[in-house]
Amino acid sequence: MELETQRLNLKTISLVDIEDIHKLHSYPEVDEYNTTGIPKDLEATKKSVEPFIRAQSNSPRKYYTFKISLKNSNEFIGIAGITLSLDKFKAGEIYYEIAPPHWNMGYATEAVKRLIKAGFEDLMLHKIEANTITENIGSKRVLEKSGMIKEGLRRKVIPVRGLWKDGFLYAIVEDDPRE
Repeated sequence: MELETQRLNLKTISLVDIEDIHKLHSYPEVDEYNTTGIPKDLEATKKSVEPFIRAQSNSPRKYYTFKISLKNSNEFIGIAGITLSLDKFKAGEIYYEIAPPHWNMGYATEAVKRLIKAGFEDLMLHKIEANTITENIGSKRVLEKSGMIKEGLRRKVIPVRGLWKDGFLYAIVEDDPRE
């Protein structure tokens, strides 16, 4: 599956993207709210990403992980994805990470809106959710601009560097208004 927006291409990740993903996960700013921590080396990144690449051939498919690149230059700027529940609830959970040099340009919102569209139109989901740490103001803003609604507080649900952090659950259902 490949997706595109006005400014972005979202293509399924492959092993050739490992160096870019490693660089993304090595930014301290990205790690601030990340549950995986900064990888110790390229091999650690490869080991963490390979299961998602192998899962692309599973049927039914549960994981969709995309590299995000700029259309005009093909520059890698982040990753995004959706994990499916594969059950009668027809739900998916989205996630995204953008490299700090590309923050505050609307790229995360653009990618999330496209994931939501694909979730409802291509994957036939009923509900799409996202979790964010309560202090992550930028992520909350992305989700709200994407049409998601804050459904509630989940106490001590997200592990970050050995601490359990509170998170907000955001969601959108198939008949909610969207752009």
